[in-house]
Amino acid sequence: MYRILVWKVLLGILPPHHESHAFVMTYRKEQYQDVHHALQVIRFINDSTPQVEVFLRIYQLESGKLPRNPSPVLEPEDEIFLAIAKAMEEMVEDSVDCYWLVSSFVNQLSNKYKDSLPQLPKLLEQYLSIEDSRLLAHLRSCSAMGQLPYSLWFRRCFAGCLPESSLQRVWDKVISGSCKILVFVAVEILLTFKMKLLALNSAEKIEQFLENIPQDNTDAIVSKAIELWHKHCGMPAHSI
Repeated sequence: MYRILVWKVLLGILPPHHESHAFVMTYRKEQYQDVHHALQVIRFINDSTPQVEVFLRIYQLESGKLPRNPSPVLEPEDEIFLAIAKAMEEMVEDSVDCYWLVSSFVNQLSNKYKDSLPQLPKLLEQYLSIEDSRLLAHLRSCSAMGQLPYSLWFRRCFAGCLPESSLQRVWDKVISGSCKILVFVAVEILLTFKMKLLALNSAEKIEQFLENIPQDNTDAIVSKAIELWHKHCGMPAHSI
């Protein structure tokens, strides 16, 4: 699939030159299989281990973060990894491709966007004040702005919130260099469900609703979010 190929190049999994792709992917596959085998030997994984957990253990071993013993208690960053892996698994059939895409995407979020992601809640408030000051005032009056599902939206990049058909259009922008698209998806979710949110008068109820938004019009939400992104940020070359 063309999208997956582009992601692999943008994330540095493959070099830009097509002639080297087969050789590089052979190396990537061997690396994956070697670590997979090592984890089986030390009994961190077995044939019944869910695929996304296999990805997590490989990532932990590769990055020097494998715990001493397999534990059912996961760190917050592990939960983020698994959420992104579950979504990516729905988009990518090949397990080797899927692992490298997940691990490289997670590395992009934790390295390239390390300083940007914590700023996104403030940007959300800024753009919402421009788009709908009444809605912002309501959310503030309910003390909801501090309890919006920021981890789901910005740390997990909407994995587990949007269906994959909509999610991949958001990830196109993030992978190609703009994490700010996440802000505009969040703004558009708030605008789309404005009447519902205005009818809720507690931060807990608002958070609960936003963590489980209806899935029937998410493509329209993403399209409008991209329009908002262009409106406020112009159209950088990588967005075309």
